[in-house]
Amino acid sequence: MYISLLGTRLTRAVPANVVALGLVSLVTDVSSEMVTAVLPLYLVGTLGLSLVQFGLLDGLYFGVTALVRLAGGHAADRWSRRKLVAGLGYGLSAVCKLGLLAAGGSAAALGLVLAADRTGKGLRTAPRDALITLSAPPDRLGGAFGVHRAMDTVGAFLGPLAAFAVLTATAGAYDAVFVTSFCVAALAVLLLVLYVRDRRGPLTIRVRLRAAVTREPGFRRACLVAVALGLVTVSDSFVYLVLQRRLAIAPELFPLLPLGTAGAYLLLAVPLGRLADRFGRAAVFVAGHVALLAVYLVLMGPGWLLPALLLHGLFYAATDGVLMALTGPMLPESARTGGLALLQTGQATARMVSSILFGLLWAGTGEGPALAVMAAGLVTASAIAWRALRSQGGRP
Repeated sequence: MYISLLGTRLTRAVPANVVALGLVSLVTDVSSEMVTAVLPLYLVGTLGLSLVQFGLLDGLYFGVTALVRLAGGHAADRWSRRKLVAGLGYGLSAVCKLGLLAAGGSAAALGLVLAADRTGKGLRTAPRDALITLSAPPDRLGGAFGVHRAMDTVGAFLGPLAAFAVLTATAGAYDAVFVTSFCVAALAVLLLVLYVRDRRGPLTIRVRLRAAVTREPGFRRACLVAVALGLVTVSDSFVYLVLQRRLAIAPELFPLLPLGTAGAYLLLAVPLGRLADRFGRAAVFVAGHVALLAVYLVLMGPGWLLPALLLHGLFYAATDGVLMALTGPMLPESARTGGLALLQTGQATARMVSSILFGLLWAGTGEGPALAVMAAGLVTASAIAWRALRSQGGRP
């Protein structure tokens, strides 16, 4: 009954299709965050990978999505089957959870499995976000994305708890985490099939995306800004590894670190989405990166656990869905999935480079100087972002 009441309240605030997509993302994130929560320590602590090797794998985690987002976005627009393309992505990522079992301790095999998993994420993200923009009124997109991201973050909050519970019950058996993760991911695919409705529009051709981007300088600026900021964004895995090493956190507690980030994200996603709708999405987006700068300063300074994680969650709440809400209405429906895929491709590629660079800097100079380099870059990129986006405003 409580779940039914919650669903009724949500559908009054945002369309039912957005709530259904949020439910799919919630369950998927329980699955994916179970793996993400244990993966850094599993790779570095259990398998003995170096920081440089981990940086390469972490970069691959972002980079492979860049290779398939555009193809998936174009296919979804061309055939007007966004739900189908998203479903293929969710299904592929689910199967990859079992692939982690087969990979064993081979770094090469793990790389292939992670690449396939990120291929699934690359296929599903842009069609999912395009469905949200097509399911909600333009003046309420910030709130719609806030609700979706809040539901998504419930999964991100529950995933590490589930991983911790499985590891505790099985005396540290990572294989049990991967199998449980697969079962949860399969449930998410079923929910997508049953409850998400596609938004069918006119068929499109490749040239329309190029024409849409050419006609909209604001969208081009947003893409360049996303790339610049992505280059100086330290990945979650490295943030948690820095905290674990600085504070000597026990390995069995490591999967719980993402809970601080997820908790702040969950509480702030909807308020910041609505704030962005009311006062301007560009301002909220840039302010989110100021919060990320504060994370770097805390990690370089006292290394306080709770402030670092709360600021990390604030960063995501102010940037993730807000960027999609800012840029989605700039594009026509027939090219919207491909346009968002283009934006996300640039961002994913930049974060791949960032992970590799940070791994090399940490291995060569230590975590403090590596964070200082990223902080200096973030100050510059944030200033550029504000100058580029402030005229856009972000209000429909």
